[in-house]
Formats: sequence, structure tokens, C-alpha cells
Amino acid sequence: MEEKNELKELKEKLAYKSAHVWDKIDQDEKNALELLATDYKDFLTKGKTERECAEEICHLLEKRGFHPQSTTRWYYVLRNKVVAAVVAGRNPLTDGIRLIASHIDSPRLDLKLHPLLEEYDMAYLKTHYYGGIKKYHWVAMPLALHGVVIKNDGEVVHIKIGEDEKDPVLTICDLLPHLARKVQGEKKLSEAIPGEKLNVLVGGIPLADSEEKERVKLGILKLLNDRYGLVEEDFISAELEVVPAGPARDVGLDRAFIGGYGQDDRICAFTSLAAILNLEAPAYTSIALFLDKEEIGSDGNTGAKSRLLEKIYYDLLKRAGLSPSGDLLLELLFKTKAISADVTAGIDPFYQEVHEKLNDAKIGHGVVVTKYTGHGGKYAANDAHAEYVGWLRRVLNEARVIWQAASFGKVDEGGGGTVAKYLAFHGMEIIDCGPPLLSMHSPFEIAHKGDLYMTYRAYKAFYEAG
Repeated sequence: MEEKNELKELKEKLAYKSAHVWDKIDQDEKNALELLATDYKDFLTKGKTERECAEEICHLLEKRGFHPQSTTRWYYVLRNKVVAAVVAGRNPLTDGIRLIASHIDSPRLDLKLHPLLEEYDMAYLKTHYYGGIKKYHWVAMPLALHGVVIKNDGEVVHIKIGEDEKDPVLTICDLLPHLARKVQGEKKLSEAIPGEKLNVLVGGIPLADSEEKERVKLGILKLLNDRYGLVEEDFISAELEVVPAGPARDVGLDRAFIGGYGQDDRICAFTSLAAILNLEAPAYTSIALFLDKEEIGSDGNTGAKSRLLEKIYYDLLKRAGLSPSGDLLLELLFKTKAISADVTAGIDPFYQEVHEKLNDAKIGHGVVVTKYTGHGGKYAANDAHAEYVGWLRRVLNEARVIWQAASFGKVDEGGGGTVAKYLAFHGMEIIDCGPPLLSMHSPFEIAHKGDLYMTYRAYKAFYEAG
């Protein structure tokens, strides 16, 4: 018995084992977790596009005293799709910056430039998918239309159809199983629903007393003109996104999970926002950066590959009364400690063949630190240095954050990337850190509330670290 106890003590002392969040937090923290989860579901429901998400972030920042002209707590908005929130530190700016970068775009269906067509007395909107989706996820389900239209005279029209309980919803029809054997059943899963068939059903009533062709399409155009003043050409200068209809919800009989659209990566956006909202007088100037275009490679002038971060840093130097020279900018970038706040794949117990159980993330076991992402041979990855991993590990342990270290599936199964490699280009120390998800990139992603809470705790500890 004594020998067995000694072995148990030795194992507890030397061996690594992740812990379930629920086993490590008390009732007060469970109450705080539920409050955070309630706010998060509201955030997910309100922000289904990058524009809506940016607007909600700015609203919450304003409520907590952030203002563009403030000298201690301020924010920037770039092209209505990127937000950077800043809290001034006690130390001089030149001592370094703490940066957490997440992204607020999510996989979806975008309308084509000429989307409206009629076939067999039904009107449809043609789409082009944005980001990595499984196309079969998007058929035969309630969908909503969100976005903006810029009219010829410059007027901005905001569209949101399918979210109010009085609204109609939209959908993409699927083929009945009785006729699908050859056209779908004998194809690969990835080919069963071609992209060109992701056409959204929007109308079926022809205009009365008219001899015109395409009377249903004309009826939809008239409806859009009567309600919004739109003409068909306005689709060309529009950003209209088809997203799942309905709110984020609790999942499970014990309400352990949150289900909803866009949790990659708005769960990290929300938790980093919550962390900076609750940050008071940190040692280092701290930034929460909310980016666009990550799901299509971070290209464009609102993605991480752009020079927007340099623009923000130049402004920080000017606000601090410093000459924003190239040398000083580069020194500040090199002195930045950063987190690429992005989700990772949680182990699905029914698809264990793609996971490496020793090194992949467990749902409910807390926030995940991911030293590297990429794919076979670590291509297209940032690989954080051991010194920086060790620093963050100490920060999390001292703050009693429940965390786990994990990678992204078996080596030859695929992999993924984040904004880390693009921000690392600037010379900063950066590592990926975020919660695991199930059903990632689907219209209804799943997160554990314990992982949500520990992600918030991790980001707050990062900002507060000396």
C-alpha cells in the first residue's frame, strides 16, 4: 500500500494530465461562467457578419468608457470591418505591447454580383461560398440574409431578413432521396452538392395581370424596391451574406455547451473583448485586435497581411509624443508579445481516426495553447519559440487558468492556419491560444462553457502579466 501511494505521488508530481474545468472551479466561478455564457450567446446572435460584429464590439466598448479620443481607453475602426481596442499601460510605450488578435469573419455564402434569377416560376439568389465549408451543411435549413447595399446615390441600406420571429426565412432546397441515387448518392460527399446549386429560394408568387417573362423575379425586385428602394444594379455594390437563421442556444440536457453560427472565431473575439473591457491600468499598453478575411487567407486591406497593424502602431507612437520613425516602429513590433486568438479542433469521439489523442484538444479541459499549426512538415505555420511558450505557461499557471497544450489532428490528415504567421512577420513573439470546438466551420458549431470561461481567464491573465 505504501509503495502504491508513493507511485501515485510520483505520478502526480511528474506526469502531465489535463483536467476538466468542472473539477477545478467552485460554485462562484460556475456562476460567473454562466453569466459570461449568457453575454456570449447574445454577442453571437447579434453579430452574424463581420460588419455587425464590429458594430457590436464598438457598442460594448463605448458602454465601458472607451472612446476614439480618449487618452487611456480608446479604439479604432477600419472600413467598418476591423476594430482595435487599446488600454494605455503604466510603463512607457517603448517597453512593449501586449496584443491579442482574433478574427470576426466566418464561413458563409455571399451573393454573386448578378444573383437574382427565375426558374420554373420560382426566384432564387445565386451564391459563392466564402471560406472552407462543407456544402451539404447549407441545404434544407432555415437561412437569413444580412448585409449592406450601397445605392447609386451613395445611400447605405442595411438588410437583415430572417431573424425576427415575424420574418420569413430563406433556404436552399435539396434533392429528395427517391431521385438522388445517381446524381448524389454515387458521388463523393464533397461533390454531392455542387457550389453552383447553392441557390437560395426567395420567391414564388408571379406578378398578376402581366405578360412579362420572369414575373416572379420581377415581383421580388418590386418587393425590394418598395421596401428598400433598391434596383437590380444595386446588387453589384452590395455585401450580402447568407447565414444560418436563429439565435445561439444552450446545447445538452445539462446545458454544458453553446451551439451557434460563427464561433470560429467570434468566441475568441468575445473573450478577448471581455478581457480588455475588464482591464484597468495594465503594466503594458494592451490591444485587442479584431480582424477580417482570415477565412480566405487574410488577404485584402482588412486582413492580417495588410499594413493596418503598422498604421495602428504609428498612431500609438504619435499619441505617446514620439516620432513615428521606421526604426522605432520596428523596435516596438519586435517588443510585442502577442496571442493569435483562434479556435482549434476538439477531439470528436466518433472520428478518433483523424485525431492524435495524446496531442489533440479535449472538450471541457480548458483553453488550448498551440505551439504550431500548419500542415504536413509544419508548412504555412508559425512555430512559437520555447522561451515564449515557457513564459506564457508560467503566466497561465500563476493565474490558475485551466489550460491544455494541443496540436491539430494527425500529421497526415491535413491541418490549418491562423493569423499568427502573418503577425510573426513583423517580428513579434506570438503563439496560438483559444478554445476547442466541435463541428467547426459548420452552421452550428459547438463550444463547451468551461472552455469559453477559461479562454477569457487566459486572455485576462496575459494582459495583466508583468
